[in-house]
Amino acid sequence: MPSWLHPQSHWFVLAVATLVALSATPVVRALAVRLGVVARPTARSMHRVPVPHVGGLAIFAGFVAAVAVSLGWEDRDVVAVLLGGVVMLAVGLADDLWDLPPLVKLAGQVAAALTAVAAGVRIEVLTNPLGLFTASGADDLLVLGAWGVPLTVLWIVAVSNVINLIDGLDGLAAGIASIAALTVLVAALQTGQPMEVVLLMAALAGSTLGFLPYNFNPAKIFMGDTGALFIGYTLATVSVVGLLKSAAAVALAVPIMVLALPIADTALAILRRLQAGRPVMAADRDHLHHRLIRMGFSHRDAVLVMYLITAWLALGAVAVAEGNLLQGLLIVVTLAASVHLVARKLLEWNRQRPRRLGS
Repeated sequence: MPSWLHPQSHWFVLAVATLVALSATPVVRALAVRLGVVARPTARSMHRVPVPHVGGLAIFAGFVAAVAVSLGWEDRDVVAVLLGGVVMLAVGLADDLWDLPPLVKLAGQVAAALTAVAAGVRIEVLTNPLGLFTASGADDLLVLGAWGVPLTVLWIVAVSNVINLIDGLDGLAAGIASIAALTVLVAALQTGQPMEVVLLMAALAGSTLGFLPYNFNPAKIFMGDTGALFIGYTLATVSVVGLLKSAAAVALAVPIMVLALPIADTALAILRRLQAGRPVMAADRDHLHHRLIRMGFSHRDAVLVMYLITAWLALGAVAVAEGNLLQGLLIVVTLAASVHLVARKLLEWNRQRPRRLGS
């Protein structure tokens, strides 16, 4: 039997997750339409017709099916990830169905994170380049002790919301999540992280890729908070498992690098709302993808631009995972300079366009 057909091959897991999600998505869509579970257009939404929005259930189905055939339920870390994942999925589903108040939604996210922590997913040590406050015999590690619990909860909730907040255009969150999961998978293989990290990321990448054909513009179904929160939660918790099992600094650095675009967008959104005296959880139309559309990009082109930036960041993350810190930083700096140059040219073109049209 070819090696890629082995149940514990990441190629096999990727294929199973993709096929199950691809098959489950139209079923979930039909059920959502029948039950009237649709996102109706609002003043801030980008869609103009009602669209089913619990596609995260299909993503979850693909993920669980792939995990079941490859890892089973005996591994403690796999069970820990799934337990909290079910809670996070339920929080997202409840929000999609009943539009939870922001504080209730946040409390549910914290509960999901605490479920994972209670089951053993916890940031216990961090790489400490300065050598301060380290335990005896672990000069390069900072032992967190009790601080590991709140830090882990913050990490899980933050990454979950980063994916949720970028889910504003058809295919955007699913595509970026696919790139992120594949990047973490490659980094895990390069740094010798345990096989469960590789296979869990293969399952997540496959399930988002299988969902993407139905979610790309024009979307036939949205993932909703059901999918966005689950995806973010899974990226966060599996990276913690990688840190626990290998103490590799890149276990957390890689997802931070590859998700730098939505992380920056989220940070700017929070600052923007605080400065305006608005609730942090309040929605607006000033995210990066909204700005790209106002600059003249089509819906699809705006998504593809953000895919391209994320893929470039992924190259930097992979370089860092291989130990090529200078190369990784060079890739990121080149990207930043290119984005700055293109943005300036586009802004100049936009300013001149009204005059051209009027001439």
